[in-house]
Amino acid sequence: MSIAELVDVDRYPIDRPGSLEYRELVTRCRADLLGCAAARLPGFLRADALPHLARQAQMVAPLGFPNDAVANVYFTDPDETLPEAHPRRTMVRSAQKAVAMDLLPDDFGVKIVYMSDELIGFATDVLGVERLYRSADALDGCNMTVYDRGDELGWHFDNSEFSVTLMIQPSDSGGLFEYVPFTRTTDDECFDLVAKVLGGDRTEVLQIDPQPGELSIFRGRYSLHRVSPIEGSTARLNSVLTYATHPDHRLSPLTAELFYGRRT
Repeated sequence: MSIAELVDVDRYPIDRPGSLEYRELVTRCRADLLGCAAARLPGFLRADALPHLARQAQMVAPLGFPNDAVANVYFTDPDETLPEAHPRRTMVRSAQKAVAMDLLPDDFGVKIVYMSDELIGFATDVLGVERLYRSADALDGCNMTVYDRGDELGWHFDNSEFSVTLMIQPSDSGGLFEYVPFTRTTDDECFDLVAKVLGGDRTEVLQIDPQPGELSIFRGRYSLHRVSPIEGSTARLNSVLTYATHPDHRLSPLTAELFYGRRT
């Protein structure tokens, strides 16, 4: 399938870099990233392609490796010398199933979008970096993440500067993306604010209910975020598209074991 058969290029002209419409789209996305740390493109995938993409996702979902673990929001060992309520000691649960890229067939629609020059070029322009590279990891370039009833992604900060995701199928209820824009800075971890959020304070929390076919670009290194617990019988299916600013990005062996149950 071509990119124009999968992406609504009339609404999002990623196939026409240099055009006025493309430049306006990039400018808007950059402003959203600066303003609230997230650029959302609802209806990015064509409505007439979504049923096929959802069927493909449902077919590979049983191949997902399940993980159910607890960690602090920094993915570091808890510091037992700190007070019990300190964020570095507070543990949160994450549970989901991850289908590795090498289990996705070559005609998998989301994989085609990920591998396209159009999308990597668009993401490069939105992020304002010199160049982006697709992941060199056979497991983690483009995955399918499956959240069933009771699954969730606990509060955390990303280790990477940004993430790119495609929503294929939301859950019936729950499964909301929640985040606190710019929770911390390069100079201040803002532990008091992080502790408040972990303690249940929702004053600063923004909530997004991603729709089928939505593309999101998110700066998660400095913005605390999570996926709320899944409710209902419909699985939440979304794909994480991994790009990096260096050419040999790979998962660490321990991370590969955690999310995919094996190493490349």
